[in-house]
Amino acid sequence: MREKNSFLNRMKLRELRRILHKINALAPSMSQLSDEDLAAKTQEFRQRLQNGESLDSLTVEAFAAMREADKRVLGMFPFDVQVLGGLALHQGYIAEMKTGEGKTLTATLPLYLNALLGKGAILVTTNEYLARRDVEEMGQVYRFMGLTVGSGVFDQDEEVDVEAKRAVYAADITYTTSTTLGFDYLAENLAADKKDKFLRPFHYAIVDEADAVLLDNAQTPLIISGSPRVPSNLYDVSKQFVLTLQEDEEYYVNREEKVVYLTEKGNRYAEEFFDIADLYEERSFELNRHINLALRAQHLYQKDVDYVVMDDEVKLLDNRTGRILEGTRLQSGIHQAIETKEGVKKTKDSRSMASVTYQSLFNMFPKLAGMTGTGKLAEDEFISTYRISVVVIPTNTPIQRIDYPDKVYVTLPEKLHATLAYVKELHQKGQPVLLVSGTVDIAEIYSRMLLQEGIPHSVLTAKNTAKEALIIKEAGRKGTVTVATSLAGRGTDIKLGEGVAELGGLAVVGTERMPNSRIDWQLRGRAGRQGDPGLSQFFVSLEDELIIQHGGKRINAYFDKQNHSDRSNYGQPLQGRRYQRVIRFAQSKSEDNAMSARESTVRFDESLRVQRNKIYALRDELIAENKLLGTQIEGIFEDAIEDYLTQHPDLTLEALHRYVLENYSYHPRHFSGEEGPQPDTVRSYLWGLYQEELQKKQEVLQTDDQLSEFFRLSVLRAIDTCWIEQVDNLQQLKSFVVMRQIGQRDSITEYYRESLLSYEQMSKEVRHLIVRNVMLSSIEGNSKDGYSIYFV
Repeated sequence: MREKNSFLNRMKLRELRRILHKINALAPSMSQLSDEDLAAKTQEFRQRLQNGESLDSLTVEAFAAMREADKRVLGMFPFDVQVLGGLALHQGYIAEMKTGEGKTLTATLPLYLNALLGKGAILVTTNEYLARRDVEEMGQVYRFMGLTVGSGVFDQDEEVDVEAKRAVYAADITYTTSTTLGFDYLAENLAADKKDKFLRPFHYAIVDEADAVLLDNAQTPLIISGSPRVPSNLYDVSKQFVLTLQEDEEYYVNREEKVVYLTEKGNRYAEEFFDIADLYEERSFELNRHINLALRAQHLYQKDVDYVVMDDEVKLLDNRTGRILEGTRLQSGIHQAIETKEGVKKTKDSRSMASVTYQSLFNMFPKLAGMTGTGKLAEDEFISTYRISVVVIPTNTPIQRIDYPDKVYVTLPEKLHATLAYVKELHQKGQPVLLVSGTVDIAEIYSRMLLQEGIPHSVLTAKNTAKEALIIKEAGRKGTVTVATSLAGRGTDIKLGEGVAELGGLAVVGTERMPNSRIDWQLRGRAGRQGDPGLSQFFVSLEDELIIQHGGKRINAYFDKQNHSDRSNYGQPLQGRRYQRVIRFAQSKSEDNAMSARESTVRFDESLRVQRNKIYALRDELIAENKLLGTQIEGIFEDAIEDYLTQHPDLTLEALHRYVLENYSYHPRHFSGEEGPQPDTVRSYLWGLYQEELQKKQEVLQTDDQLSEFFRLSVLRAIDTCWIEQVDNLQQLKSFVVMRQIGQRDSITEYYRESLLSYEQMSKEVRHLIVRNVMLSSIEGNSKDGYSIYFV
């Protein structure tokens, strides 16, 4: 398989090199142009596109022109390998380019070419610092060539209105972050009027650090929260109940698979504790839900690992980077359950108003590309999820870095001391060291040990992206020791200081193997950039989290047996290939689990994606105001009346009166059916109420256009109200349908079935709400000053 991949990669590169030769041939003529003539190429290209030429036919000339512009404005002439990377990005591949190969400059070539169509080209980065930096540095060359540039990130205290957002996305080239783009898409589709919409249709995007954005960060959907639910008083009593339970007897927990539930004995105890007949009957649903929330909060979420408590608040933590995820909260009540567990003030549980996964978001782009240092390892997943393959771009100069085999120890203390001794040895000769851990806790342990040894160092847990980039930049200076978490400073090059190359270059020391091999290779790639010397060395112990969780029973049993200091080989690394195999096996299993979680996210989202696309398309149609709604409204009323009659075959006069008061009129005329509410008389009666109210509305609004606008707003309001409820229901359903696996039922199938039923119910509810909005709304104002509509 590897040989096949290598052959395919060579074939792709051969095709790209053929185009590269043509671009190189144009370099002398481009260098002869004046600045004005070079910049005028943009208008020439655009004119040729309007005359029917294709974008591909302009590739050679456009790349040659932009390459020359890069040299004049930025002082950097893209190397041949950068042009190859740019061509791969233009053709919709993920370009694997090693750290230090200049991906930021590479992206200027395809961004320029694809922006010529006037449909927008977007570069998506992992964090706001990188987006700001890139738009500031690269923006100069785009403006020189006559293109506009937008930055999707703003300062926290900056007022950002719709006009500002519209300007960002109307630019020829836009730099933004993945989260900003996702939330902007959701906000766009919550707009109730054309003047509040700001996005253009998606066209072309390049995703920087594509594996981090499209894979690692794609396990959690983006959610916009809105109006809070009614606060529940069941959190505290559920916590008290859960604290009395005995593990394995009354509840079962599998922390690796993130599953916890009551056993049969636990169910009986719950019914006795809460004095109820059946925990699983409908009226006990909320109690059952809160018990499960309390179980998850107590046993699946760890303080200082998954979250921290600061200023009497629970704040989520990205344990890989140490970043506090400001403004991010867990949904469906789990955040409130954790707050109850920690005894802090409970926040309001918000409804989910809109949701989208990264997989859905980026698959909306007709043309998608990406850049990363480690794409080939995940190519199969890129192809299956995003339908894009990977091209490995050769380095500009051969890699000189030495990657040493892992040093494996039995216990964590042995590994800690061995790692520290190795760092001291490197530091004494002045060789710069980047000491990288997988978690914040381990990074802080090493920091304290270095302090005890009197070794000055910087600690990077990525809480300030601007600061982290500056520290990473300086990490290659002589005598520097930098302690960092695995993803800190990603996207920033480490350049060697004076005299460092002679000492062997930067030493990357990994304190553990990471959850996937891509992160390991990203870390190794910190050293040996652009042909510099360097080395990488990883230290592993059998009590590292990766080995404990995924190493298997045999290696865990071996650890239990050897976990003492009386061994003759205490403090010595373990010899033998089997330990290297164990590490590879554990990492492979971890990668499989993460991939399964992402596949599950995609499968769960499929139902919501289909529904979301239908609803958003309908909203766009309504907002565009491209049709009169009078006829459709009549049909909606007819359907709503028939549905009501079907649902209430034994209708009483009292029930009819209540229905009319709640949906048709606060002052209805008398129902005259002598034989009671028969279907035909009820149908005529309700239709008559509609005609009377329609007549009143027409007298106020006067014109057909104004009446149509009223109908449009009534329908839009109904759709939005019901859709917000539907999104929230599906988010909650996703959290609890997994429990049905206990009953040997497939959770995805169950989710699809339930979500389809709820969508059909929502469609009926939309019709009924349109009836209420039309009938019970009030209109104030006049045609001169405008109208205000008040919905119930």
